[in-house]
Amino acid sequence: MWDNHWCTGAAKRVNALVKVMAPVIDQARANGIQIIHAPSEVMGFYKDYPQRRRMLALPKIAPPAECDLSDPALPVENGCDTSADKFYKPWARQHAGIRIAEGDAISDQGTEIYSLLAQQGIGNLLVMGVHTNVCVLKRSFAIRQMTKWGIRCVLVRDLTDTMYDPKTPPHVPHEQGY
Repeated sequence: MWDNHWCTGAAKRVNALVKVMAPVIDQARANGIQIIHAPSEVMGFYKDYPQRRRMLALPKIAPPAECDLSDPALPVENGCDTSADKFYKPWARQHAGIRIAEGDAISDQGTEIYSLLAQQGIGNLLVMGVHTNVCVLKRSFAIRQMTKWGIRCVLVRDLTDTMYDPKTPPHVPHEQGY
């Protein structure tokens, strides 16, 4: 959940989603769930955060051999619904609307996150964020990789968004895509 996005449609949806997501994260944390923030490509911003240093200091646990799982094509391709927008990298950090608390962790590396999960005996990972067809599924810390390492992943679908251009198949407005 970056603080900004090159696709203005995506940025607007993220701003709206944060308002719903933040209280869910706070409640999960209050109920003892380990919160891991994974705002990819911005770890430099967090280099001095104790939640990031904690991840870097963890003893590394090598992930197991990957399960041989199929990797089917996704029903939608990565794209922007405000197609006049041009790609650039406006993100610098996680969206400020999502609080990072003392016991949370920060990493965008799958092996670091796997090490934390293994050390804490966590076998179930609830995943939310943006964008489902990109970061939520395909990054090294995301559903596909964690599943291959034997972590049971659950997509919190109501707290996700997708990068999608309705000019491409299946040719439906973004609002109807979920």
